[in-house]
Amino acid sequence: MDIPKQFISSPSPALVSLALVATILFILKKWLPSCRLPPSPLALPIIGHFHLLGPLIHQSFNNLSSRYGPIFFLRLGSVKCIVVSSPEVARDLLKSHELTFSSRKHTAAIECLTYNSAFAFAPYGLYWKFIKRLSQTELLGPRTLEKFRPIRMDELRHFIRMLHDKSSSKEVVNVTQELLKLTNNVISRMMLSIRSSGSDGQAEEARNLIREVTQLFGEFNISDFIWFLKNIDFQGFRRRFEDVHARYDSLLERIISDREQSRKNKKENLSRSSSSDDYDLKDFLDMMLDVVEDDFSEMKLTRNHIKALVLDYFTAGTDTTAIAIEWALAELVNHPKLLEEARLEIDRVVGQKRMVGEADIESLPYIQAVVKETFRLHPPIPMVARKSIEDCTINGYKIPKDTLLFVNTWSMARNPTIWENPLEFNPGRFLHSGQEIDVKGQNFELLPFGTGRRGCPGISLAMKELHVTLAAMIQCFDWKMCGPDGAEVEAVDMTERPGLTAPRAHDMFSLPTSRLHSDNVLA
Repeated sequence: MDIPKQFISSPSPALVSLALVATILFILKKWLPSCRLPPSPLALPIIGHFHLLGPLIHQSFNNLSSRYGPIFFLRLGSVKCIVVSSPEVARDLLKSHELTFSSRKHTAAIECLTYNSAFAFAPYGLYWKFIKRLSQTELLGPRTLEKFRPIRMDELRHFIRMLHDKSSSKEVVNVTQELLKLTNNVISRMMLSIRSSGSDGQAEEARNLIREVTQLFGEFNISDFIWFLKNIDFQGFRRRFEDVHARYDSLLERIISDREQSRKNKKENLSRSSSSDDYDLKDFLDMMLDVVEDDFSEMKLTRNHIKALVLDYFTAGTDTTAIAIEWALAELVNHPKLLEEARLEIDRVVGQKRMVGEADIESLPYIQAVVKETFRLHPPIPMVARKSIEDCTINGYKIPKDTLLFVNTWSMARNPTIWENPLEFNPGRFLHSGQEIDVKGQNFELLPFGTGRRGCPGISLAMKELHVTLAAMIQCFDWKMCGPDGAEVEAVDMTERPGLTAPRAHDMFSLPTSRLHSDNVLA
């Protein structure tokens, strides 16, 4: 039977709307959990969340994490970022999703100053793998580091002798600058066989340039974050880093050309031996030129590759080690009982008739604990930075491709759910039950050298240099801190300075008092 049309009613607009909304909500319920971003503060147009950041970015991130949790999202201009302050989330991102976060952000300064060839910023690929392997087996391998041990100890004796002379004449010492000279001389001699002295200006020039490079890497350039300002030198930043690049390139060109001529002369005179003893004559530059001249090398290195690698090792091997030693000494001076405990251990194990050496460190657990506690409370680089190369999902949050990841190790060090009395400098926390926590990247609450494939390849060199230098300074001197004019200060100022690294805000000055009873100690 046909139903008359007048008895057939169309669905009301309200019912249609309700059905549509229900369908959309059903789809969103299924879809959103796997694609939502982490929690985020309110962003402003164009600048995003820049208005929430102060000069010490890791401290700003720490304040935000107290409001938004252990993982949150920021937009810095047009750049997407996530900030993590939890060891568990950090482990998930840097270990379980290691290849996803295997890249690093390139800024205009980085691309220019590193010839767009730096190992530290290279994408995870054939070139990066080749340099990583070369670093671990040749440049920074155990055999090479042992060959360079006399250089490290020679520079340490120079350093201690200088302090002893200053002590004798009661001169104020700028400890900050002298530590930088020490670490720079070690890496300069290992890299290029040059050192800073009155007769050699190349090492001094290199040291000053490296300080400028490190500062430029840590400064904020608005053109790197606001897309429509990319080609505008809004702050005069490009002019500065191009000037530094030109001076650095000129210096390295002279050094490399001189070395190539020297190698050529040796070959022509047939004076270069092929025996294993010849290894002693090679610094890093010689090793890299050997690779350049090797027709069967797996990867062909160019001149720019060498210059970029030299810059890599200089920046990694100078500031961070000196900063860590200075923070450790500052904490010990501010805690005299801990300083005395460290000194008693050294006197008991080493005595006062010789200077402490690298072989003694294994027998100095308290010194090792002091270094670990310094890394915890004052990581030289306060955040581990990576960049995602593809989308991924973490804890139900979607992390888009090309997102910057900041693991805030500085913040984790101050978290009372991770560390007991976190703001207290207490090396004892790493003795006995804390000994299993190391700094090699397996314990994600303590990552001074990063972790995984992107971990710092110079960790072995840094740990050798850092422990023995700090131990020698404790063994050989009493430290009375003062101002530049020699006026005594009650305590060392522990304020930080902004930058890529996290050094103390003000240089450390001291009137050291020598504890050396005989010149034989420095023999």
